[in-house]
Amino acid sequence: MKVTLATIAATAALVLSLSTEAASGKLVVYTSQLEADAKQTVEAFKAQNPGVEVDWIRSGTTELMNKLRAEFAAGAPQPDVLLIADAVTMESLKAEKRLLKLDGLPTEGYRPGTHDAAGYWYGTKLITTGIMVNTSAKMVPSSWLDLLKPEAKGNVVMPSPLYSGAAAIHVASLKEQPGIGAGYLEKLQANGATAAKGNGGILKSVAGGEKLYGVVVDYLPIREQLKGAPVTFVFPKEGVSAVTEPAAVLATARNPEAGKAFIGFLLSREGQELASRQGFLPALAGVKAPEGFPDPATITVMPYDPAKALKDDEANKRAFADLFGG
Repeated sequence: MKVTLATIAATAALVLSLSTEAASGKLVVYTSQLEADAKQTVEAFKAQNPGVEVDWIRSGTTELMNKLRAEFAAGAPQPDVLLIADAVTMESLKAEKRLLKLDGLPTEGYRPGTHDAAGYWYGTKLITTGIMVNTSAKMVPSSWLDLLKPEAKGNVVMPSPLYSGAAAIHVASLKEQPGIGAGYLEKLQANGATAAKGNGGILKSVAGGEKLYGVVVDYLPIREQLKGAPVTFVFPKEGVSAVTEPAAVLATARNPEAGKAFIGFLLSREGQELASRQGFLPALAGVKAPEGFPDPATITVMPYDPAKALKDDEANKRAFADLFGG
């Protein structure tokens, strides 16, 4: 059945006044969380909302978006809630008027930029990108610029934005960072840096000693270091980029009230403590970080504009491919 713009607008107006309490009915969630984490998250939400039956589908953000795009084309989108890796994807859905505006969700204690200022999507954690170092390296970088030094020549590997949403946001963040800028990638390539498809390959390369330095998401090397792997993780002084695993309710949601309740749980202190127990940096100030992480208050996150990152995304990817290959 086709959903008209008038129907979507009426639904959106209704959701503005919806409470996150007393949710009930069936809720469908599409998520890119790891499967064990998704299960824990759903079970914790259901414990607070026993009247909600939750169906969830887990896959990578790209695969989920391919599935959802096909559903849009067929006029039959299934999810009420999206919980995916990055805000750039959410911005594309917002621009297409696919998301509901949600007011009244708890955002006090969250960093600026963690959530959409207009209320269409809300970040639920901080997954930062910094520098992984093999402990055999003589130089331990403290700055992104240290990867341009002779000591790092030919020994840096980084993820490709053609395959990784976190890498795409990292590239966009570096371009806007004073003192680093758009020419940084060219300098890295000239210093012998190479690209891998994803973060897992980088972890293997640096932990195995094939490379000494890797640009990678935080939790992978931190977890491996705790297991005894010969690696450390550095949060550079200029700051780190971050994906926030944002959540949103679709404009076509069949149960927007339960969807809003689900996002409210993710943003609550209990939801943030769950994220920390799962091994991720909580986005809410005052929640203790997992073992191996510094106090989140001491971490600088490089600012970036998701809307601009969306606009520049294709150009950024083409430029990266020209330098490092596809």
